Amino acid sequence: MDKIDAMLINLLQENARYPLKQLAAKVFLSAPAVSSRIDKLEKQGIITGYNTTVDMQKLGYHITAFINLELSASQKPDFYPFIRDCPNVLECNCVTGSYSMLIKVAFPSTQELDMFIGHLQNFGNTSTQIVFSTPVPHREISVY
Repeated sequence: MDKIDAMLINLLQENARYPLKQLAAKVFLSAPAVSSRIDKLEKQGIITGYNTTVDMQKLGYHITAFINLELSASQKPDFYPFIRDCPNVLECNCVTGSYSMLIKVAFPSTQELDMFIGHLQNFGNTSTQIVFSTPVPHREISVY
């Protein structure tokens, strides 16, 4: 990966819908050359997909929370398929510390969040933090 690849990654993270012609102008290459580089970055697994950012509140998901879960290693084969199938789970990370899982969720109401936590407690103890505000929303890493 060189500087041009890094520039392309940064540009695509900024706006994945930039036309090839616009990307090409910004990195001083032809559109076919940019297309070839993007294909190569996808094949290498560096670019893994393209996302749309949405306003969760406008979609009716007024509650965002982080849930810590104690989980024994022997429960992971049952837990991982369960958590993957939960549509309100935005992210699940295996972490260090007194809890082994950190789960980010979004729900329309605290009642629905409470019901979900009840299901999680079949796997272990939980601790939940509800988000009041997000001064730094999710962002991508700047390359180089």
